[in-house]
Amino acid sequence: MESAADNHSTDSNSEADNNMTRPISSSSASFSSVQRALLLIQSDDSDSKLQAACEIRRLTKTSQRCRRQLSEAVKPLVSMLRVDSPELHEAALLALLNLAVKDEKNKISIVEAGALEPIISFLKSQDLNLQEYATASLLTLSASTVNKPIITASGAIPLLVQALKHGSPQAKADAVMALSNLSTHPNNLHVILETEPIPSIVNLLKNCKKSSKTAEKCSALVESLVGFDEGRIALTSEEGGVLAVVEVLENGSLQSREHAVGALLTMCQSDRCKYREPILREGVIPGLLELTVQGTPKSQSKAQMLLQLLRESPYPRSELQPDTLENIVCNIISQIDGEDQSGKAKKMLAEMVQVSMEQSLRHLQQRALVCTPTEKLPIASCTSEVSSK
Repeated sequence: MESAADNHSTDSNSEADNNMTRPISSSSASFSSVQRALLLIQSDDSDSKLQAACEIRRLTKTSQRCRRQLSEAVKPLVSMLRVDSPELHEAALLALLNLAVKDEKNKISIVEAGALEPIISFLKSQDLNLQEYATASLLTLSASTVNKPIITASGAIPLLVQALKHGSPQAKADAVMALSNLSTHPNNLHVILETEPIPSIVNLLKNCKKSSKTAEKCSALVESLVGFDEGRIALTSEEGGVLAVVEVLENGSLQSREHAVGALLTMCQSDRCKYREPILREGVIPGLLELTVQGTPKSQSKAQMLLQLLRESPYPRSELQPDTLENIVCNIISQIDGEDQSGKAKKMLAEMVQVSMEQSLRHLQQRALVCTPTEKLPIASCTSEVSSK
């Protein structure tokens, strides 16, 4: 199967660039294929329609130009979804899927042509391939802001959560990405929460590669859902729920780690007394320390805020003794149970301080090298200038 994820990763610009440099005969052949496919898809013959759908799928796999040229095929392809033929269903779905990728107009046209009703019915099918194609289609169509409320109104969200629970690995990955797309529309988070998706999201998060796109979408969805009390309760009630988020914080992509620390911070900010211990218990400190040095600017800021909330007292010691990151972490380490976790945290803190010192020293040396040949200033002048800033 050609998943929606595969199609999204293709570079349509490279195809367009290639077409610009090809001989005219090649372009003519491509145009001829497009015209032939459009004629065949209008045919009353099932075999001709099947052949046309396969050809449309091939032509639109990587070519943005062909997606535009074949936009007229949307309505007849949607009509094929209503014919009682699994073979035609699959061919039409895959052709529509490729037509919709990176083409906002086609996404909207497919929904306007009435594709959602049959696609939703395929989500209930016993045919696993058809379920996968339907889920991938909803993933692609849900990327359109215009389509989001229409897809929600069609009743797709509960069925996507069912696919997330019981579908194939590919269907689960596509379902969580579709839900993540839909979650950005106002009020959709409430609809998603009503389906109780957290256990399935956590299960997927546990089993997928932490640096994958799937993990990124799972952690993004978790971050959004824990903004509500029901979401926070569901995550902490699920065995290994908080730990799964901590593991993403430690081993995920930069974007995944940003979502993970955001989720934990949201929980702690909502009720520090309730969520401080469950978060600390999963060994979050080493990962947070690493984020303060190596994370994105947002991750670094969120990690430091969370470290402040995780220390024993939520209040500043004194205005004369402001909390440094080292003081905050030392305070937390003193409260951690277990030599293993405490040892890791202390080691991370020492490494963090060492890295900070080395970075500062390198910066001073670079400044000295820049100043010496042009301004003819002694190194002492340069270092004192840096220190004064």
